[in-house]
Amino acid sequence: MARSEPSTALTTLALALAAAVSLGMARFSYGLLLPAMKADLGWSYLVAGAMNTVNAAGYLAGALAMPALLRRFDARAVMLAGALIAAAALAAHGAVRSDGALLALRLIAGLGSAGSFVGGGLLAARLAGRLGPGGLKPGFVLAGYYGGTGLGIVGSALVVPPLDWPQAWWALGAACAAATAFTAWGTRSLHAPPTPGAARVPVRHRQMAWMLAGYTMFGLGYIGYMTFIVSLLREQGLAPAWVTAFFVLLGLGCVASSWLWAGVLQRWRGGQTLALLNGLLAVATLLPVLSTAPVPVFVSGLMFGGVFLSVVASTTAFVRHNLPPAAWPAGIAAFTIVFAAGQVVGPVLVGLVADARGGLLGGLALSAAILGLGAVFGSRQRALV
Repeated sequence: MARSEPSTALTTLALALAAAVSLGMARFSYGLLLPAMKADLGWSYLVAGAMNTVNAAGYLAGALAMPALLRRFDARAVMLAGALIAAAALAAHGAVRSDGALLALRLIAGLGSAGSFVGGGLLAARLAGRLGPGGLKPGFVLAGYYGGTGLGIVGSALVVPPLDWPQAWWALGAACAAATAFTAWGTRSLHAPPTPGAARVPVRHRQMAWMLAGYTMFGLGYIGYMTFIVSLLREQGLAPAWVTAFFVLLGLGCVASSWLWAGVLQRWRGGQTLALLNGLLAVATLLPVLSTAPVPVFVSGLMFGGVFLSVVASTTAFVRHNLPPAAWPAGIAAFTIVFAAGQVVGPVLVGLVADARGGLLGGLALSAAILGLGAVFGSRQRALV
């Protein structure tokens, strides 16, 4: 008897877990572990930020390598290999204490997560493209994939708090391995074989300079919040149970964000969406700077989670609205590079300000200002067609 194939819903969930591993756990879980690691290892905020800077640099290097890898290997193999590399790197975090070893492991986790996220995104697009009438909508598959990052954030919030930081890294590595096993099972009918490189189509970057500048500010600003918000809340005396609930709420907002903003992404063709979302993120980032009472903190987490992934989607929508299909890869690559560059600089910048100005309040206020500037830049971008 032939093996039955997983349903489309199960396959979508399996792909969502690849996003949960690559971003939700391999990158964003670090914010939960940072307070304990900083206290135990005697880190400055600069060193603490450098750990996520190196992770983002690994992701950038991996993303830049993806076109060459996908010309040689099936996207499913790239996705699974990247997820397993990330899982092994996370588990190894718990076995070392030197800054150099931890920096190396953060870099490796970033490299692996790029393979998992890019490969999974390609498979999600393939799955959405083959759906027929009467079943799940393509938008459900794509929203479910990107929303998987929120599942990783929620999972991290539930796994980390009861454990000391080495045990938490081991548990995260095990959770990533288990999620990857489910992804392997649930995607066994999906394939994206190697294809020859597409012809290079020039993109006039000057025409979308305001959009690129606004997205660079997003990369700079959002990563400071995701790296240091838990540390700020802990330093301000928020009870551990409230911190865990905050991170869970942020993750749930992330799961819902792709559906929440779908209509706006479809309607606006210029930089209006980027401007709106960057503006909302600026407000969300500023709220815990002004008050760490539970209500503004939870509003901040829900707003931030419900917005930040849709900023990524807004650039994809801009490319689809304004460039011919042959230019989509070059357009998306341009946005990927400036975003990743912002992520590399952001954590170190916030760490430097926090060390020099007496704490994280100044660093996160700077992040809010950067996101506000990104909103201004986005508002200047007009549709190209």
